[in-house]
Amino acid sequence: MVRNLVINSQELKRGLYVVSTPIGNLGDITLRGLDILRNSNYILCEDTRNSKILLNKYEIKSNLIAYHKFNEKKVLSKILELLKSGAIISLISDAGTPGISDPGAILINECIKNKIQVIPVPGPSSVISAVSVSGFSNKFFFYGFFPEKKNLLNDLKKLSQLNSSIVFFISPKKINKIIPILKENFNGRKILICKEMTKYFEDFVYLDIEKLEKFDFQLKGELTLVISEKKENKKDSQKLSESDKRIINKLINKLSIKEITNLINEKNNISKKEIYNFCLKIKNEK
Repeated sequence: MVRNLVINSQELKRGLYVVSTPIGNLGDITLRGLDILRNSNYILCEDTRNSKILLNKYEIKSNLIAYHKFNEKKVLSKILELLKSGAIISLISDAGTPGISDPGAILINECIKNKIQVIPVPGPSSVISAVSVSGFSNKFFFYGFFPEKKNLLNDLKKLSQLNSSIVFFISPKKINKIIPILKENFNGRKILICKEMTKYFEDFVYLDIEKLEKFDFQLKGELTLVISEKKENKKDSQKLSESDKRIINKLINKLSIKEITNLINEKNNISKKEIYNFCLKIKNEK
């Protein structure tokens, strides 16, 4: 039996709802997200003009409060007062999940300190969407907006050592400026550039970073970049030493071939295949 998804304010917990909104296509809002927004006493919007496009489409009439990075500290006490009085308040951003490279962290932390419930309402995410179509490692590090000048060299040096996918946001106005920096720090990796995701003109550009060139036209909308995991250098092929062979002979009846292979491989720069084949040969001779 499918549960009725339509809810009303009587069924909702009192507190702050962190509601994910579409990253482009307005059809990506969840049914639960719509119900929460309809039954909120107030909706905190990063930009009320942008939010009204979504809210008007779904005929949501809840009261709106502007909440953005320039006023989030100023309106904080007012919002906390409303929450403490039992109001149901939703927090949304212009696109995606609030608090993830968007305003929200200050309010959420204050709610936690004041023991006000904070309830996530999951939905669209440009980060997860980009990683899901990258073909790169699903172990990823999300940095957020590309490092500013003061942190650039130090942060990129650390990030270049990570053996995982790395996700950045960047303004289309800055993409050409950072291409030489990407080549310098992530040479040998691949990159996915996601443009206007979920919109009509969405585009996904897959390239080897060394082949990345500056765009000769103006891109639109915030870009999501995914850099592939670090390419591991293959171990130089070395032969088993006589010392290694003696150790294998001693261990062959005590450990499995797999255990011996891993042990010798960790100790020396020798391919597992060569160690395994030697172990197999010794095993068959005994």
